[in-house]
Amino acid sequence: MGNLPVWRTPVKTATTRPPFFCPTFYPSTRNGAWFAGMKLLFDFLPIVLFFAAYKLADIYVATGVLIIATLAQVGWLWLRQRRVEKMPLITAGLVLVLGGATLILHDPIFVKWKPTIVNWLFAAAFFGSLMIGRKTLLERMMGGQLELPPSVWVKLTFAWALFFGLLGGLNLYVAFSFDENTWVNFKLFGLLGLTLLFVLAQAAYMSRHLKAGDADPTKES
Repeated sequence: MGNLPVWRTPVKTATTRPPFFCPTFYPSTRNGAWFAGMKLLFDFLPIVLFFAAYKLADIYVATGVLIIATLAQVGWLWLRQRRVEKMPLITAGLVLVLGGATLILHDPIFVKWKPTIVNWLFAAAFFGSLMIGRKTLLERMMGGQLELPPSVWVKLTFAWALFFGLLGGLNLYVAFSFDENTWVNFKLFGLLGLTLLFVLAQAAYMSRHLKAGDADPTKES
């Protein structure tokens, strides 16, 4: 990643909230870890409920719970912010379509593909932002809270894109190489664990490039 192009110039932007699909935190803030934990829990809440419903019932009940929880999550975001980012809406749409197909056709293959399609869409969005526009997607999301060199934003964005791509491929491998119960366990513990490790690694990398006071998420631009 050291040879990635760095043609962008830093531009001050208004403070924005990071979309829920990209968990990250502010390594230098007092409550950063707590903020990250709560945000990550919210992000993964539909998966936690899916897991619980599967253990108590079956894949079809769990799929119904996943659909309801995801739509409720989007509704809560809209009530709280009066707007919803595109990616959460796309995710909810995929859950509704693929989950609905699983329930209607009584075939779990559709819901098994959902994490892969979502992660690959995220990967495509992050990769695309490296080629289009003055700033990467990650910088547009977090530039109001963190001041980092353009080259660092590029590397972080590339890392997220690669991570999402690999996560999508790994989901397919587990879904079609192991039994259904193993896949459900991986969907919660594997995806959540890998995401936590990745977020921590990115936070450690960011902390090396932050100036004193730049990590305060309430800082005005």
